[in-house]
Amino acid sequence: MGTQENGQTGGTGRRALLGAAVLGAGGAVLGLSGTARAAEARHGGGLGSLPRPTIIGHRGTAGYRPEHTFGSYDLALDMGADIVEAGDLCPTKDGHLVCRHEPEIGGTTDVAYHPEFAGRKTTKVLDGVSTTGWFTEDFTLAELKTLRAIERIPANRPHNTLYNGRWEIPTFEEVLRWQDEQTRRRGKQVWIYPETKHPTYFRKLGLGLEERVAKLLHKHGKDRWNSPVVLQSFEPTSIQRLNKLLDNPLVVLLSGATTRPWDFVESGDPRTVADLITPKGLREIAGYAQGIGPTLDLVITKKADGGLDKETTLVSDAHKVGLILHPYTMRNENPFLPAEYRKGTDADAYGDAFGAFKRYFATGIDGVFTDNADTGLLARADFVNG
Repeated sequence: MGTQENGQTGGTGRRALLGAAVLGAGGAVLGLSGTARAAEARHGGGLGSLPRPTIIGHRGTAGYRPEHTFGSYDLALDMGADIVEAGDLCPTKDGHLVCRHEPEIGGTTDVAYHPEFAGRKTTKVLDGVSTTGWFTEDFTLAELKTLRAIERIPANRPHNTLYNGRWEIPTFEEVLRWQDEQTRRRGKQVWIYPETKHPTYFRKLGLGLEERVAKLLHKHGKDRWNSPVVLQSFEPTSIQRLNKLLDNPLVVLLSGATTRPWDFVESGDPRTVADLITPKGLREIAGYAQGIGPTLDLVITKKADGGLDKETTLVSDAHKVGLILHPYTMRNENPFLPAEYRKGTDADAYGDAFGAFKRYFATGIDGVFTDNADTGLLARADFVNG
């Protein structure tokens, strides 16, 4: 992602939207016309209209259907998810945006069973990691539409393999149309939470993501502070770029404390995620974004055995500067739960997910990404009413 940009001259008040005034977290309201917009949000506008803790359907409802398919997205809405993470956005060779967890699609589609594409298999360096497979940027949209989605982690979710081959790869524009259709059909506003994937990598290929996202959101009238589209990225400069192009709510994703965002690596910025979650780092993020999406381990650290250890000050520190927190990712299966919430040793067996949700909700987080929206909603009801 290149050198850090200021990013405070663009937009018309988006910075106040997800801050403390919207979600009751406390702290300063940032941005132009922030007071008026925050007051409106408090009375039901924008994200202020959503329940808390907000339940975000991760890649749809990936615990039950192959991820990033309309089957997964529809089920998330059927279960009642407040927001659907419809769209990890990767470009095609001819410049369209499609929804895949990663540009390498060997693990999420049936491309390996298409002999006509055998010659497309290759090895690339993706954010410093040598990766072998098939990549979205080597296919036209028409070619990708001949593929079908499959379950990404069949060892943990063998039941999801029942649906292998049922759904095609959706485009972001199809998702925007789906959002409108589902809003009309269900009689309530559907929210989506797309992510720009590996934006520095794709920009170097001449396939810049942010301009393509902005063009589609402008086209569909979903580029405003109260539009039901929250944008996220692991690269801060991608969010800064979006901040100049759009008024949508923006969220910086944060991986492990010792990691560096890839745009920092490319630009020579020595800072790690640990630097970004200091009070100083969070104040900087609050200048161009409204929220953070930290890994759950940044909210409660873990011991060597995988059990929960100490609650950090991240929630309170972020709230002090008006940032919300939507950590990731809660899953029901044993391998993904803290050690004390696991039951038995089966990789695909459910542990005490309700207990884990309760523990994380108690930290004061504003929402959470989960592969199991139904579990999250029941856990929220227990927490709010308990």
